[in-house]
Amino acid sequence: MFRRSGDDLLDRWDGTTFVRTITIDGSPIAYACTFEQARDSLNVRLTVEDSRFRDDIESLVRSMFVMPPPNFADLLNTDPVIAALDARYPAVRSVRQANLFNALLRCITTQQVNLRWAATCRRRLAETFGRAHSVGGHCVYRLDPAQIAGLEVADIRALQLTNRKAEYIINAARAIASGDLTVAVLDTLTDDEIIARLTAIPGIGLWSAEWILARTLGRPRVVAGDLGVRKAVALAYPVNPSPPEVRSAVILPPEARSGGILPPEINVRRATAHWGESAAVIQTLLLHALAEKTLADIAAQAAKAAKLAAPAATP
Repeated sequence: MFRRSGDDLLDRWDGTTFVRTITIDGSPIAYACTFEQARDSLNVRLTVEDSRFRDDIESLVRSMFVMPPPNFADLLNTDPVIAALDARYPAVRSVRQANLFNALLRCITTQQVNLRWAATCRRRLAETFGRAHSVGGHCVYRLDPAQIAGLEVADIRALQLTNRKAEYIINAARAIASGDLTVAVLDTLTDDEIIARLTAIPGIGLWSAEWILARTLGRPRVVAGDLGVRKAVALAYPVNPSPPEVRSAVILPPEARSGGILPPEINVRRATAHWGESAAVIQTLLLHALAEKTLADIAAQAAKAAKLAAPAATP
């Protein structure tokens, strides 16, 4: 995801080392994770800007990836598409975003634009209003929600973000700066309570709240209204009956999808209901294959293999 979207200076990935910031007990700390191949696994070499917080950062890094729950193995046996994706992209996992303001900022900046332009916008915010940190020879920027909360819309609009997005960013910063909205607080709430809390912030809708559930809290949430998720599910599961009220927007097979018709949220949720506790992991696999332009072929080959393996019907 970070390779495709570009460098926003806030979450930095050079192919070997991942650099970020997090605030612990009011102190902003930068840290760098260097991944080194070790046979069938990876070693992670951690460098922390302030050694007093090493234990906290190490705990954070150990939970950085959204990992498969026990039922994932069962899905590999029952869903040929998931099995094929996992075989093609073993260990592709979502990276959790523990910095809540950065997570909300990512949601806001990616609304209705491509990922690269969104990253460019965040980079401009970082360069203009951020503070640079140095850790392990790497530079990374941090945005202070309290500072952003005090800006005017025109300050952010000058960076070529829209007035609406400037408003939304300031609203999110104010919610974080108040101290009432933290990852620790959200983690104690149910999904519905979290969605209610987040969507009360002007500019944060259901889909953004669901991304926070999936990528910040690591909850098994399918962001069914997201355009990329809808495209991915339509390619992975082309046959999915629609209820009468949405039958005109039924998921179409690839050869009939030239008109760009995509499934509505209700179809996406039905098609992915069997994912259960593995939803966040599988969603990441589908989106990765979609971005790599391999999802349609993988799904078609999986369906063909499943059909050949099925027992022949008897008259």
